[in-house]
Order: sequence, then C-alpha cells, then structure tokens
Amino acid sequence: MNQDFLPEPLSSVLTDLMSRARILWELALTPGWRQYQILIVLALIGLAYGLRLLTRSRCSREGWPKWRLRALIQVMRRLTLVYFNLIAWVAYLVMQQATWPSRSYLIGVSAKLAAAWLVIALLSRLVANRTLRRVFTWSLWTYATLAAFNLVDVVSGFLDSVSFSLGAMHISLLGVLKALILTAVVLTAARLVTSLAAGALKRNADLSPSVQVLAGKAVQIAVYGIAFLTVIRSIGFDLTGLAVLSGAIGVGIGFGLQKVVSNLVSGVIILMDRSIKPGDVISLGDTFGWINALGARYVSVVTRNGREHLIPNEDFITSQVVNWSHSDRFVRLDLNFGTSYADDPHRVREVAVAAARSVARVLERGSMKPVCHITGFGDSSVDYVLRFWIDDPSGGLTNIRGNVYLALWDALKAEGFSIPFPQREVRLLNDPAPSPVAPGGNGG
Repeated sequence: MNQDFLPEPLSSVLTDLMSRARILWELALTPGWRQYQILIVLALIGLAYGLRLLTRSRCSREGWPKWRLRALIQVMRRLTLVYFNLIAWVAYLVMQQATWPSRSYLIGVSAKLAAAWLVIALLSRLVANRTLRRVFTWSLWTYATLAAFNLVDVVSGFLDSVSFSLGAMHISLLGVLKALILTAVVLTAARLVTSLAAGALKRNADLSPSVQVLAGKAVQIAVYGIAFLTVIRSIGFDLTGLAVLSGAIGVGIGFGLQKVVSNLVSGVIILMDRSIKPGDVISLGDTFGWINALGARYVSVVTRNGREHLIPNEDFITSQVVNWSHSDRFVRLDLNFGTSYADDPHRVREVAVAAARSVARVLERGSMKPVCHITGFGDSSVDYVLRFWIDDPSGGLTNIRGNVYLALWDALKAEGFSIPFPQREVRLLNDPAPSPVAPGGNGG
C-alpha cells in the first residue's frame, strides 16, 4: 500500500497495525501450538453456541419480579458469550496447569476479551440515553480489544495527534472520546444516585410527601450539577468564560422565560409551605380531582373520569384552591329537599337521618353523625337540609350525593311522604271565555 499521501501519525499507526496483523496471520498458518489454540478457541465458540441452543428455553420465569426478568432477558441475549466465558476460563486454567503457559496464551487472551465484552455489555444497560450507551459500549469494547493485543499506546498516540487549538485550550480526538465516555459514566452514576435517594426518601415515614418531593428535587439538582461541572472540568473548559457567557445569555432569555421561572419558583414555594401534597383532593376552577404528582413546572391532577390535568404551579399560588384534605380528610356535604305541609316534620327528619346512615361511606362518630334541619317554609313545601360527613373525598363527591339522595327518595316513598312541586296556572288578559258545550254534544 502506498502511504506517502497519508499524514505521518496515521501512516505510522497503519504500518504498526499491518505488521502486527501479518505476524498474527503467519502464526495462524504455521502448524504448532498457536494454530492448535486458534482451533481450540473456535471449538469453544461452537460448544458455547450449542449449549445456548440446548438451555435457552428451560428457565422457569413464573412469579419473578420485573427487575429479575429484565436481568434474565439481558443474560439470555448474550447466552453464547456467557457460556464461552465459562468454558474458556476452565480450558485456560486447565492448560496452565497441564502444559507450558505459552501453549494457552491465545486461549487466555480470548477468555479475558470475552469477559471484558460481557461485563461492558451488561453495564451499558445502566446508561438510559441510547446514543450515550452506544458510545460507551463501542468505546470500551474497542479499548478492551486494543488492550488485549497491546495496541493501546499506539492508537492513543494517534488519536492524541489528531487535534486543534482553540485559544488556550487543546482539543484532541482522544480527549473528545474520553469526554464522551466520562459523560456517559457520570450521567449514569447521577441517575442511579438520584433514584436511590428518591427511593430512600419515599420510604422515610417521618417526612411528609411534600418534603419528600422537595428533598428529591434538591438531590437531583445537586447531583446533576456536580456531574455537569465534573465533565466540563475534565475536558479542560475554562469555567470563568462559562460564567460570563451564562450571565449574558441569562439576561437575554430571562424575559422570554418569565412564565417558566415563575412556575419553577411557585413549585418550590408549594413544596416548602406544604399547602398541597400528593394524594390531596383539590378543586381549582372547574377541575376536581386528586393530586398525582408534584413536578418542577406543573402539578398533575387526576379527575374522576381518568383524565390527567397538568396545571401550572403558578395557578396554585395566584388562584383560590379548595383542598378537601389539607388538615384532615373529613368533608361535610349538604343535601336540600322539601316535603308537603301535610307531612309530620319530626318524622321527616328522623326518616332522612336514617336514610343517610344506611349509606356505607357516611360517618357516624361524635359530632359527625348525620343531622337534618328545617331551613324554611317555602311556597309549596317545608324545606330541609340533610348534612352528613365522609372521610374519603378521593372516592368522589357526586357519587356519594347520589347514593344518599336515592336512599332518601326510597325512605320518603316508604313512609308515604310526598315531595311537592309548584303548579301554576297562567291566564292571558282579554282572553275570550271558553264557549259552553251544548247538552248532548260531543264537545267537537
């Protein structure tokens, strides 16, 4: 190959790689123990593939938790590599004891390389971002392969030579690859730390739900901030210039993000004053439901029809919010009804209270027992109010009202009480009187 047109670093790297590849090829074609080791490695690969075909469908998975099923899926996808690691290391250790170490060198290299590939493949699943996962996987696989054949220094020197200077900062291809790998590692570690911290906070019964969310957000911001600064410092970026640039950009975009900043600050205030928390039943305008989650920008409210409303945090600060379960979960409901003047009001009150008590969700404790009062004498009926308490507003208010109304209807009908309604006769002025019907006529 004519290498005169290539840059000097790349030409030297290619020359070294070609010479090593030529040596390996000659060793593979030369009869002897090196050739036997290559054949043994190929036989081990075939044996591992055969074991995979025999055992891949013999694992019982009934009743397993999700995390164990996910781990099993990742292992099953790499079952050939798992079996090759086991039998390659056994073969390598046996040959180390039974014969000269040089006669098992290639088998040992294959076993170490397969083990590195397996560990990298399993660890890469912890990286959530797909692009970062691919960079992390291929970079570590490449490094492990080069390390197995003692080519790390040669390739590192070439990658470091491909560079340019930006002011006082030296940027090379090797530095960019290291920064990408470090980013994947740091972000993965940050995600694991925040997940573990959030789980520990949720299990702490001494903290209220609002404090748990606030502490989780604080840990998340702190961990990801440290991760960002770590990556920036690792690639040699000057943080002084970043501070000046971020200040200038912050002034420019601050006016366009007033609502976003307002919602973020409102979210912090909500978490600190604990006016609402996950599980509370609230009413805001036409929205009635229970709080599902508190976000950095919005509050998730699930209504009785299953719809999830994402309400900005600012609305909970500037608008009037009814929290049905702020200090406690006891709610009093009032039902208005009326009966005829001919009905005994004392008996009507007793029947109404008994009807409310017959509904399952109505409370009967102390001052929270159902009561019925006369509220006035109307044009057509005696007016009453039936009051009762519940302690589960998240179960719905309309349904419990309907159930009590239905029980009240049945009870009044059973006692023979009537629910009157107004009847009016309308006459128009100067309306001619109806003509009399002749005797014996048919009225036509």
